[in-house]
This record gives sequence, C-alpha cells and structure tokens, in this order.
Amino acid sequence: MAQSFETESRKLLGRLRDTMAEDAAGQARLDKIVQLIASSMGAEVCSIYLFRDAETLELCATEGLAAEAVHQTRMRLGEGLVGRVARKRQAINTPDAPSARGFRYMPETGEERFSSFCGVPVQRLGEVMGVLVVQSRDARTYSADEVYALEVVAMVIAEMTELGAFVGDGAALSARHKQPVLMHGTVGQEGVVEGQVYLHEPRVVVTNLITDDPEAELTRLRDAVDRLRVSVDDMLNATPNRGGEGLEVLEAYRMFANSRSWMRRMEADIQNGLSAEAAVEKEQSLARARMSEAADPYLRDRLHDLDDLSNRLLRILTGQGGETGAEMPDNPVLVARNIGPGELLDYGKRLKGIVLEEGSVGSHAAIVARAWAIPLVVHAGNITTDALNGDRIVVDGDQGIVHLRPDETVTTAFRDKMAMQARAQARYASIRDEPARALCGSVVALHMNAGLMADLPSLPSSGAEGVGLFRTELQFLIRNQMPKRAELSALYARVLEAAGGRRVAFRTLDIGSDKVLSYMKANDEPNPAMGWRALRVGIDKPGVLRMQLQALIRAANGRPLTVMFPFVAQLEEFRTARAEFDKALERERILGHPLPERYEVGAMLETPSLGFSPDIFFQEVDFLSIGGNDLKQFFFAADRENERVRRRYDTLNVSFLSYIEMVIRRCRAHDTALSFCGEDAGRPVEALCLAAMGLRMLSMRPASIGPVKHILRRSNLDEVKAVIDGARERGEMSVRPAVMEWLRQRDWES
Repeated sequence: MAQSFETESRKLLGRLRDTMAEDAAGQARLDKIVQLIASSMGAEVCSIYLFRDAETLELCATEGLAAEAVHQTRMRLGEGLVGRVARKRQAINTPDAPSARGFRYMPETGEERFSSFCGVPVQRLGEVMGVLVVQSRDARTYSADEVYALEVVAMVIAEMTELGAFVGDGAALSARHKQPVLMHGTVGQEGVVEGQVYLHEPRVVVTNLITDDPEAELTRLRDAVDRLRVSVDDMLNATPNRGGEGLEVLEAYRMFANSRSWMRRMEADIQNGLSAEAAVEKEQSLARARMSEAADPYLRDRLHDLDDLSNRLLRILTGQGGETGAEMPDNPVLVARNIGPGELLDYGKRLKGIVLEEGSVGSHAAIVARAWAIPLVVHAGNITTDALNGDRIVVDGDQGIVHLRPDETVTTAFRDKMAMQARAQARYASIRDEPARALCGSVVALHMNAGLMADLPSLPSSGAEGVGLFRTELQFLIRNQMPKRAELSALYARVLEAAGGRRVAFRTLDIGSDKVLSYMKANDEPNPAMGWRALRVGIDKPGVLRMQLQALIRAANGRPLTVMFPFVAQLEEFRTARAEFDKALERERILGHPLPERYEVGAMLETPSLGFSPDIFFQEVDFLSIGGNDLKQFFFAADRENERVRRRYDTLNVSFLSYIEMVIRRCRAHDTALSFCGEDAGRPVEALCLAAMGLRMLSMRPASIGPVKHILRRSNLDEVKAVIDGARERGEMSVRPAVMEWLRQRDWES
C-alpha cells in the first residue's frame, strides 16, 4: 500500500512538472494543476487560493466550483475554513464542512453541494502564500497519506509561485517581488533613508523541485548530510569554549544534524517525488511554521537551529554560497535576519540603512548603528523573504516603518521629508560652535556618546564639547578572543588623542544582558537584564576589570582621565570598584608609569536604588551619569524590548521627572557633577524638559546635538519648568501634552 501511494505521488508530481514546462500563461497552468490534483485525489473539487494582499485570499483557480467565481471570491485571513487554514498554518480535514467551526458559505461558488473539505497551507519557509483545497460530495475524511500528498503538492505550488510560474493573468497573479510591501517594525535608530536592498545572506533559490530518480536524489541528500555533519563537528572542535553552556548549545546543534527523524522525513519526501533540495525546504518550511507558534524560548531556539541547519544543507546541495557576486549598490540598505557587530563593522559606514527581521533595540549591532547614525528598523516581518538584491527601499527609522518597492507617491513623500531634514541640518550647522545657552541664560553642556574610533571624527563637526559616554565593551564584542591590555591601552590612547583635550568619560566593560562575549561562558538566567551583568561581573571576576583600568591609566599617559562604572546599585559596589581603581593607580606608580594629571571616578545611575543611597555616596563619587535607557526600564518595570509595555511609559511621566528632580537636588546638595546619557537626551522635547528640571550636561549621539541645541537656544527653561510644575499640580500623568502645547503657542507667536 505504501509503495502504491509513493508511486501515485510521484506520478502526480511528474505531471505537475510537465505542466510547468508547457509554454502556457500563468492562469492556464493553474487551471491545469487543479484538474490534475482533483483527478489524482479522486475529488470532485480542487481549488487554489492565493493571497491578493497581506490580509486577503482570492480564489485563483478551481476544478468543480463555479468558474465565474475565480478572481471574484475573496476572504479575509482567518475567515471561513480557507482563512483558518491560512491563519493557523495547519491542515483542516473534515467530512462535514458546513458543521465545522468557522465555516462560511460562499454562494457564488456553488460549494453547498460538497460535504467533505481538506485544506492545506501553501507555504514556503514559514511564509503562507495561499491555501490548496479538495472537496467531495460524499462525507469522507481524507487519509493521512492523502493529506501528506496534498502538503507535498502545496509546497511545489509555493515554490512555483515564488519562481513566477503563474504570472500573467489576473490581479492576484501579478509577479512576486514586484509589488509594493509595507512592513511595521521597531525603531532601532531614528532617521529616514531611501536606497537599494543589499542582502546580508541571499537566500537559496531551488529550481529543480521534482525528480524521476528518487535513488539518485537519496544519494545526493545522504552525501550532503554527511558533509554537513563533518562541518558541524569541525565547528564543535574549533570552538574555544571547551565547557559550559556554549558547548551544550553546539552539542544540541550536532544532535539535530544527526537526527534520524529529520533524515527519515526528508527521505520520505524524496520517495514521494521531491528532489533533495525540495525535501529539505519542505521540512524547513514546517520548522519555521512551528517556530512562529512556539511560546517556549528553548523550543524556539531549537527550531532556529533546525532552520539554520537546513540553510547550510541547501547551500551544500545547490552550491549557492553566501557570496553570490552581487555588487553593493550606491545607496545600500542592509537587509538581514540578524547580524553581529563584527559583521556590521565589516560593512563600515557605507551602509545608508539597516533592516533586520529579528534583532533588538539594545543589541550591540543596534549600538553600532546608533553610533554611526544609520537608520535601523528591527522586527521587520518577513523582509528577507520579500526583498531581492537591488530592490528600492525606504526606511523610516522615526516610525519603525519599511517601504519595500514603494510606489511613486510614497517615494515623493519621503523625499520631501528628507529634504526638510537636510534643511534643518544646515540650520543646525550654523550654530555648531555656539553654546547651548537658553533664553534664561542657563547653559547646557552637550556631549556625544561613542564606542568606536570611527565615531571620534564626529566630535568637532557635531559641536559636542566632549564624550559623555565611551562604550568600551564594543571592542570586546567584535573580537573572537579577549583583547590584550597593550591593545586596549593603545586604543584608549588614540581615543584621547582624537578627542584633542576634550573630556572623554570611559565606561568600564558593560557586558551581560543582551551583550554576550562569544569567548566567555554564557549564563542561563531567567531575566538577564536584571542579572549578572556590567559591574557585577567586574566585581566577581576582577581580573578583566583590573586589566582594563590599568590600560586606561597607561593610555592617559599623564593626561586627565575620566572613568565611570556601569550598573551600580548600591554604595558598597562603588567602593569596591573604586578600590580596584586605586590599586591600579598604585601598581602603575610602583612600575614607574606616569599617572593621570587628574582623574574623576564616577558611576552610572541606572537602578532606582542608587538615587536613595546615603549622603556619603554622593560625597565619595566624583560624578554621576544617569543612564536613561536602563533607569526607565527598571523604574517602570517595563522591558524596553517588549513593544507591548515599553511604549506605555513616557520619559515625561510626572513620577519619572520627580525622581530625576530628587537626584538633581541630592547632587546639588553635595556638589556632585551630574549628567544624563541615553536616547532621551537626544530627543529635543525630552532634552528640553530634562534641562528645565536642572540637568546641565546631556550626552547623546552626534546627530542629535544640532536639534537639541536648536530647541534649547530658543527656549526659556524657567518657563518650561513652570509648565511642568503646572501639569504636575493638575495631576496629569505626563507633562508632554502641556509642553507640546507651550511649544506650539511659541512657534505661532514667533
């Protein structure tokens, strides 16, 4: 019986291949396909529904339903049994369709005569493209073998749709990768750019889907899997981490590569008529569909492993490597599922924008993008599936929106927006060398954030007075092994030289949470953002902290030095870290190395607890820098990676501003210097309010200095403070509406 099923499946796929080879229009091919499937399955109806847009399915071909319904019958995603198959990405097989949950009667199709229904998703690599349906008058449940055969055929239809086999007739059959696509993601870095797609990892294109020689394809598959297993073993043997979780992850990866069930499923697909490549991609599509539904992070990671292994296997089978010879366009917008900081640095500042399917706003790749002021959108749907090298693309980093292959009206609107921004930048350049002096006479020092040598040329051109935050961890993240003290010392010396005597506040190593070093043992923590990270690592493992402090002292070479410790939560932590700095100074004195002319040792206030430290802390610390990103996250208990909660909490919330005001008051009482660094420091309205509360030093990305200086020079901070106090007295949750109204009135008056 199994042999008979395999033979029939191969026959059907062979007939499908012959149909594809015919010189016929897309609609004619679709019509022939539904006839073949209906005949082969012994069904009275076979229909193919394809997506007209992201939410609408359209009947594109049918054998057995009313012919006039083709390209007329449409339904929303989730509507009816067909819509449910598409939404759930799972087959529906019922002998009594009218009684099934979600059934919707389409009178124009004449389907009321048919009782049984079996529908399977037409999907490729986790992307649902449509639904394949068979129906019969008799009440019957289609067998598991029949459902499997439909899934195989649906996979072939998906591949043919991807390759443009059905293009030619009807609006629903317009060519894929030609239509405009709008995607909503998450803002990683503000800015607007128009450019052309440059794929980080071009996807494998499978063209030979069906085989007449299963034995030859089985041999190809087994040879390719053997090569895959050898490459995974080599990767495991080459890893510098010989123990711990890193080794466990790679062992799990090897376990998948040696999975017998994975191999058996692909072999069964080949026996039923698929090529080796098509069999791999069929299993990959199922893995991606399951991955999208998996709530368990561990299961998602394992399915991601299987997806990655499938990609490697496809590249072995097809010979299509990561390098396809595609040249980087003049205005490249990098499109990738995800990317590490080292890979991003390899591209350099040539990139005009970055769009990631995954990623996070706090990742080290995002930090690099912000340092370079490159617009970045993360969590952008199926961008790697929809985009092709060279496609026109508009990235709106201000709104987290991506327009792929935009029409002219969208392009024109964004060009107008970019022209306005260019005029504003010219206006900011005219005040570059002027102080950020408000109308009330208060002066706010504007500094820039940095983390790479490539950032430092922006220092004089941006108008920044110094570097308020130099992220030292980037030099650790982009390497495959721990940097040496001499290397760090040379780098820090170049930073100080490039700063030209301006103050540079070096933040010691801030790793952990989403910043993990590949050469250090990972820790499985339920909430890493609130776990073993930053200074906590430095205190528990002081060797690296001591080495970094020695490198900084040597880099200063007698010049002034500013060091600050990240993620300090209580006085004792600061005292421990300060003691390490004092030991490093003494060691360098004994060795005869020149000591800094003067030095400041400060702390970052990123946890609410530090603001309530005893007075002695404010007396001992040389300066404080409020790390706004983490502080807001912990203040509101809202993960900044979680879109459902992070947007609920406003920096201009009265409770948050009142906390900032308390910290300012305590610092003033003890004559402790205070600054604010983070994304909010670079947002003009937020910066204006922070200055009005009493902050006199803000640190931000270089591109934000002009807009912030512009709004400060046109505002009276005393008036803004009065507006803020009025909103608080009225019991408003946020002062933003009141401040925005004040700004609108002022613009109208001027």
